Amino acid sequence: MTPSGRPADPEVIWTRPQRAGRGPRPAHTRESIAAEAVRIADAEGIDAVSMRRVAAGIGAGTMSLYNYVPRKEDLYELMVDAVSGEYELTAPTGDWRADLLALARQTRQLMHRHPWLPRLLTPVYGFSPNALRYLEHSLACLVPLKLSGAEKLELVASVNGSVATFVAGELAMAERARALPWSETEEAAVRTAWLGTALGTGRYPLLGAALADAYPVAEAASDMGAVFDRSMNRLLGGWQTP
Repeated sequence: MTPSGRPADPEVIWTRPQRAGRGPRPAHTRESIAAEAVRIADAEGIDAVSMRRVAAGIGAGTMSLYNYVPRKEDLYELMVDAVSGEYELTAPTGDWRADLLALARQTRQLMHRHPWLPRLLTPVYGFSPNALRYLEHSLACLVPLKLSGAEKLELVASVNGSVATFVAGELAMAERARALPWSETEEAAVRTAWLGTALGTGRYPLLGAALADAYPVAEAASDMGAVFDRSMNRLLGGWQTP
């Protein structure tokens, strides 16, 4: 250990005991620390999370927090694991596409509840206890699919990456809408008029034909759940085996 109490060598937080075999019971738990960090991130964003803020929130000294969480990266891992415990993992139905779509929907909802989560999605935090529970369940859902284990893990990663990208777009649009000095309807009307003028020049015949077949922007924006399901089904369809 270094003089500050941090590990001198690489360490996985899950191998570190929450308390020593002897001595007084710790005043705080990993669960309470993670819960406070998640609360701050949900309210103010991930950049607001610091060891000082979390320590103050649970009534601890900043330096004493390092006795529980040696590094900020460990704090992030605790946060990801904590929210990963929100999945409701029911028994697989035997329809792997339906089961993975249901999981993808849960992941989307999870990311909307915790908008900071996509920024912390990394394989480094992919093997915490609740992440392992999620992966094991995902593979159980994929038992009917005749692929290798490595391919199934790749499929799960592809789904999660697609969900994160989709939600990032939703969150960005929502953030932009909050910052607009006018209503989204007013903005959409102006942009639609401009687009109509551009298409009317005849320079974009293929785009014009494609947009003529598309559903209205307002309809798409009002039913992003349906758009999400279509996107996921198209992705999953590419993994169907004969």
